[in-house]
Amino acid sequence: MQGTVDGFRYGAVTPVAAYLMACLGGALGLRCIVRSLLDGQSWKPGWLALGAASIGCGIWTMHFIAMIGFEVEETRIRYDAGLTVLSLTVAIVVVGIGVFIVGYLGAGKGALTGAGVITGLGVAAMHYLGMAALRLDGSIRYDAFAVGLSVLIAIVAATAALWAAVTIRGFLTSLGASLIMGVAVSGMHYTGMAAVSVHLHDTTGGSWAGDSPTSLLLPMLLGPMVFLVLAGVVVMFDPLLVLGEGERGRSGAARRFGASSAVEQQPGADVSFAAPVGGRQPHRSREPYAHKW
Repeated sequence: MQGTVDGFRYGAVTPVAAYLMACLGGALGLRCIVRSLLDGQSWKPGWLALGAASIGCGIWTMHFIAMIGFEVEETRIRYDAGLTVLSLTVAIVVVGIGVFIVGYLGAGKGALTGAGVITGLGVAAMHYLGMAALRLDGSIRYDAFAVGLSVLIAIVAATAALWAAVTIRGFLTSLGASLIMGVAVSGMHYTGMAAVSVHLHDTTGGSWAGDSPTSLLLPMLLGPMVFLVLAGVVVMFDPLLVLGEGERGRSGAARRFGASSAVEQQPGADVSFAAPVGGRQPHRSREPYAHKW
């Protein structure tokens, strides 16, 4: 018997919450990667690892928040704890491989393509490992075309995210890139879910035994969400990332240098006005105003 699959049990709540978590993880990850590139004196491996963990946790959290809204009306759903934890590990490790490749080799065509393919396949592996953790009184089947499309979306999204990480420097542009990344990752998830169909067993067996979504997913989601909050605190208190003081200081110095150069190059300019000595204003001649009432 064919099961009735519903991916939106709680309406728009789970898709919106999942999208926001994907955006949060992407934004923090991108800023951490940018931080490793802005300052050569910073501990680059640490910032890259924090960025990879943020993106991986964001993607994994997005997936399982969305899965809270997934149900098969004719049977209960449970999860295998081991495979669920493994999917989180795969997400962080494989995203980390891609992040370290572009972090050290840059956004060259070969490095970016290789890192994007590896990271995209890792994201897809995380998704389908999470699906393999499902335990229900039936068997899950997939449409091959939709699965292939979801993997392609994952690779394209990962490549675009890694390109943005090593190319975009501004805070607002990174924020915009994370919003687009959230759309791509969520699109990959729901494309993969569109491939799912469930064939129910005639009799109830023990194959679907496991932890219920509320007893397993909610406590497990707490850890990655706390990590993302802590990563956000680290990013928020780094002035080079949030305020852009390094770039702002350089641009301000350039403007001041340009202004002083303009004064010096102006024909007939009195340089003494631009550079007061001893903190006192230079004496201005009043001769041009003599005898004018």
